[in-house]
Amino acid sequence: MINIGLYYTVKPGFEREFESRFNEAVLAIKNSGFGCIDARLYKDVEKQNEYLLYTEWKDNDGFRNFIKSEAYRKTVEAGRSIIEGVPRHRMFTESKQL
Repeated sequence: MINIGLYYTVKPGFEREFESRFNEAVLAIKNSGFGCIDARLYKDVEKQNEYLLYTEWKDNDGFRNFIKSEAYRKTVEAGRSIIEGVPRHRMFTESKQL
């Protein structure tokens, strides 16, 4: 399993719209067939327009195939008008205990 953090800066005043679109995007991601297990949205407590979409994937290939897909392109296009800049992502794996 791999975890991906997707970071978004939302244009001021569009926070609620972004949050409501999140639910639609999560359904699309989970139903895409690329192996998304779960997704959760977190809001920065200091910067109310900064968000983290934390996702769990079966494997790295599934996520990489998703971000190359038409489903991903549609998700990005749908949010382009309310997002500042380009979303960033980071990959996380579980650390093995020594």
